[in-house]
Amino acid sequence: MPTTLSFLALSSLLFTISACAPRYKGPITDHFNGKKFFNPGMPERTSGGVLKWLLHRDKGPWPEQPDAFVGARPATRVEGNSLVLTFVNHSTFLIQTAGLNILTDPVWSKRVGPTSWLGIKRKRPPGLRLEELPPIDVVLLSHNHYDHLDLPTIKKLVKAHNPLFVTPLGVSYLPRSVDGRIAQELDWNDTLRVNDNLLISCTQAQHFSNRGIGDREETLWCGYLLHTSFGTTYFCGDSGYGPHFKKIAEQAQRSTTGPIKLALLPIGSYRPEWFMAPVHVSPAGAVQAFVDLRAPQAVGIHFGTFQQGDDGLAEPADDLRKALLAAKIPENQFLVPKEGHPMVFK
Repeated sequence: MPTTLSFLALSSLLFTISACAPRYKGPITDHFNGKKFFNPGMPERTSGGVLKWLLHRDKGPWPEQPDAFVGARPATRVEGNSLVLTFVNHSTFLIQTAGLNILTDPVWSKRVGPTSWLGIKRKRPPGLRLEELPPIDVVLLSHNHYDHLDLPTIKKLVKAHNPLFVTPLGVSYLPRSVDGRIAQELDWNDTLRVNDNLLISCTQAQHFSNRGIGDREETLWCGYLLHTSFGTTYFCGDSGYGPHFKKIAEQAQRSTTGPIKLALLPIGSYRPEWFMAPVHVSPAGAVQAFVDLRAPQAVGIHFGTFQQGDDGLAEPADDLRKALLAAKIPENQFLVPKEGHPMVFK
C-alpha cells in the first residue's frame, strides 16, 4: 500500500501531466521552430540548473500578511484622457481609462497551481475583492503560468462580466475552456483593434511557458502595449532583461499614440540571479529596462504575493530603491504600488 507521501507525489505527477497545454501549430518564425517557441539569442535553461537551485535554496523572510490591504470600491468608469491604475497584487492590475476597464493577468485564488490544494500559496491578500470590480471589458493574459492565468478566477470573470480575453499564440484554449470570449490570438508585433478607444499591440518578452511537465514552450509568452487617448501604456508580463526592451520602445514610437507614457515592469522573483535572470528581471534590470523604454513613469509588478524566487517580501522594493539611487533616477518615477490604492496618471 503506498504511503501518503507517495500518493501525494503520484497525484501531483498525474495532475501536472493532465494539465499540459495542447501544442500550438503554425508557421515557423524567428521564435517558433514548428514545435516549440523560444527566446531568440538565449540558450534554454537546463534541468540541472533547476535541481541545483532547489537543493541550495536560501529563501528570504516572507511573513504572512493580514487582510488589511483592501481598498475602496473603484469607480465604475474613468472617462477622458486620464488613467487610473489599481494594484490588486502580483501582476494583476485594474486599468481604467477612456471609458474602459482592463484587467491584467487576473489571479484571486488562495493558491495557484493545477488544483486548489496543489500549488503556491498566496502570502498577501488581494487589494480589491473580486465582487467589487467594475464591469470588466478586456482581460490581458501574458502567458499560461498559473500565477498569471488562474482558471478559477477566469471562470468567475466570465460569469460576472463576459470580458474579451486577449492571449498570445496557443493560450486561448484556457479561457475558451470556461466559455471565455476570444477575438484572436496574438503573435509578437501583432495588433488588435478592440474598439475606437483601444488598440492593443503584442510585444516580445523573454520568458517561457508550461502548465504541466510535458508542454514546456508549446505556447507563447508576451507583453502588451495599450494605445488609448491617455497615450501608450506598456504591460510587461513576465520577462528577463534583454535587448527587446529597446525594440518595444521603437514599436511604441511608431504607433499612433506615440512613445510609452507608463510602463508596468516586474521587480520580483529574481533571486538567485544566476538562475532567475534569463526569465525574471531583477530590480536593477527593471531600472535598465525603464531607461531602455524611455518612459517617464514606471510602476513595479510581480512582487509581494507568491514566494516563487528566493527574494524576501521586502527585497524587491529595497533593491529597486538602491538601483534607482545608483542610476540617479527619482523614486517617484518608478513607484512600488500599494494594494487597493488607485494611482491617477494624467
